[in-house]
Amino acid sequence: MAHVMVLDDEPSICWAFRNFLGDDGHRVTIASSAEQAIERFAADPPDVMFLDVRLPGMDGLTALDKFRGLRPETPVVVMTAYGTVDTAVRAVRGGAFDYLSKPFDLAQVRTLVRRALQRHGASPACEGDGADTPAAGEIAGRSAPMQAVFKQIALAAACSEPVLITGESGTGKELVARAIHLNGDRSGEPLIPVHLAALPEGLVERELFGHERGAFTGADAARPGLLDRAGRGTIFFDEVAEAPPSIQAKLLRVLDGGEYRPVGGGAERLLRARVVAATNRDLGERVRAGAFRTDLYYRLSVLTIHLPPLRHRPEDILPLWDHFLGRLAPQHRRPTDPSSPLGQRLLSHAWPGNVRELRNAAGHAVRAGLGSAIHLDHLPETVLPGGDPGDGDADLQAAIARWLEGRLAHGEGEGADLYERFLRVVETPLLRAVRSWAGGNQARMARLLGLHRTTLRQKLRQLDLDESQAD
Repeated sequence: MAHVMVLDDEPSICWAFRNFLGDDGHRVTIASSAEQAIERFAADPPDVMFLDVRLPGMDGLTALDKFRGLRPETPVVVMTAYGTVDTAVRAVRGGAFDYLSKPFDLAQVRTLVRRALQRHGASPACEGDGADTPAAGEIAGRSAPMQAVFKQIALAAACSEPVLITGESGTGKELVARAIHLNGDRSGEPLIPVHLAALPEGLVERELFGHERGAFTGADAARPGLLDRAGRGTIFFDEVAEAPPSIQAKLLRVLDGGEYRPVGGGAERLLRARVVAATNRDLGERVRAGAFRTDLYYRLSVLTIHLPPLRHRPEDILPLWDHFLGRLAPQHRRPTDPSSPLGQRLLSHAWPGNVRELRNAAGHAVRAGLGSAIHLDHLPETVLPGGDPGDGDADLQAAIARWLEGRLAHGEGEGADLYERFLRVVETPLLRAVRSWAGGNQARMARLLGLHRTTLRQKLRQLDLDESQAD
């Protein structure tokens, strides 16, 4: 079996690695500081190494350079509980084999060891030069889903392949596109955002490819297009799912051939820009519905990054809130108490507008607070309890999503009759609530529900709820 070295100053982590991997037959060496690990690494090089970022003395990313210098073929997995985009980028550019976010499942460790041994000595497919990179802006999050996003941004930044970013409105897709651009070797070149659906179909070629002098009436001079302006930078096609078929076809030709011609003739020009696209729609579903080209979908989705909605990562809500408050008003740079009325409301709101809604709510609170401490009543009405009927709809939608995730997590998939089960779950409390509101009057209940009275009676009998008063 293999020799695995673990560099971490947490005894519980080291104990878990030693016992788990030891049971698999591996020899495990433990070190609690980078200096100690470097000495042991030089004397007895491991086949695989797991390296924590935060260490006493020399930090893990600095130590990574030392280990790569001693034996570059050894796969090194970087571990961290405090990941950021910058940390992930530095790890990937420093030659890390992979990036593991704490807390993690030990089964992930086993998989990583197996992969590392199979690819012993291989470098990541997209490895940079280790140079420092610009910050990623406002992308933040401690949750496991966001740590995975940071890693994907780092891998995408080190390549030039097309990237498709998916996620609901307000999750930060443009920020991710910007982070990929700023942390790659194109950061000194332009980033050109393009909303394809907003381009008039008759002018799309002119806007994207530019035109030559005399190409049409009024074309008194040649004009560069958006692809020309992007140069060797990045062109970001936002809401690409909404692009009309004619625009999809033109974009596919450019991606397929890597060339385009300005309107009015002239020489073919090479596409030098990196392509990043984003959508808040299910693009695979759009393909199945015939609304989006299959070939273009595969061209754009060489690398895919999905941004989770804020309701799926509640542990990020208060840190993000504090981050926005601190940027807007430095006097508010202190943690929000999760047990306070403000903290409880922030955590219970469904945030249908995701991070954008949270950022806007923080701005509203700062303005409403007029420099004083932020309280519950400083939140916008749409975030306050009962402030907006849509708020309840979003809460209900979030609850439905959690119910479905729970069923699927327990292995209930195809053949589980989920639709009928869901109806049985929701119909009873709905009918009870309506019966209470209508005072038990079935005619009024039928009007409120929009059901025929015969249908209502059948449902009440089926659910053993037929206890209402006579009409």
